[in-house]
Amino acid sequence: MKKFVATDYVPRHFQWEVVGKVATLTLNRPERKNPLTFDSYGELRDLFRELRYATDVKVVVVTGAGGNFCSGGDVHEIIGPLVGMQEAGDMPGLLEFTRMTGDAVVEMRQCPQPIIAAVDGICAGAGAILAMASDMRIGTPRTKTAFLFTRVGLAGADMGACNILPRIIGAGRASELLYTGRSMTGEEGERWGFYNRLVSPEDLLANAQALARELADGPTFAHGMTKKCLQQEWSMGIAEAIEAEAQAQAICMQTRDYARAYRAFVGKVKPVFEGN
Repeated sequence: MKKFVATDYVPRHFQWEVVGKVATLTLNRPERKNPLTFDSYGELRDLFRELRYATDVKVVVVTGAGGNFCSGGDVHEIIGPLVGMQEAGDMPGLLEFTRMTGDAVVEMRQCPQPIIAAVDGICAGAGAILAMASDMRIGTPRTKTAFLFTRVGLAGADMGACNILPRIIGAGRASELLYTGRSMTGEEGERWGFYNRLVSPEDLLANAQALARELADGPTFAHGMTKKCLQQEWSMGIAEAIEAEAQAQAICMQTRDYARAYRAFVGKVKPVFEGN
């Protein structure tokens, strides 16, 4: 059976730290507000794909260095070359790029570990997508989140935004952000449900990692099943969804964690979950 040891992973384009069962991925180009490049997109896609096979990491925190989350695709290293492809009539090359960026979101949604985005400052373009694709988001009052695609002549439909964003904040609000490209303030983001909560910039990473540790100490097999159901039930009717959840619960009832929880309840102690 294939295995991926997350504690041994050495990234090329961002920081990666594993403490206990929690990994923290830090976009680390603070002088440019942490933009993405062709290579960092590809590495993010590949890492989240490999995390399906990791047993040592149970939750991932994604954040940015230097008081900002991510300013999107690097203007010089991505947008410039893409304009060159357009001028050369390289439609296959453009499609290869857009499919690669979309695959990063697919892998984030399909890896079993919950992903928590810790977002401060600028969260724009592809950065807003990375936050959107996470399972939970913690922001700060100074966070500015913008789906900028129409500002550069592109559709708001990028990397799953038209599918995922309306499910988080509602169709009307998503439409406003995707059509206008305007920034959503931290307060708006919390009120609309994009951010689970706002904390001070100084407390952001510690808050996200504390939540991650809480989840990592829980029934992590069941968390993975919850994430799977949240993902696959988007396209189901209610009867299909109830059947899928019946199957999910029957599977979880076969885990040792289920029995551990029962025995802890009987013994009036806190359960200690082991993820199996």
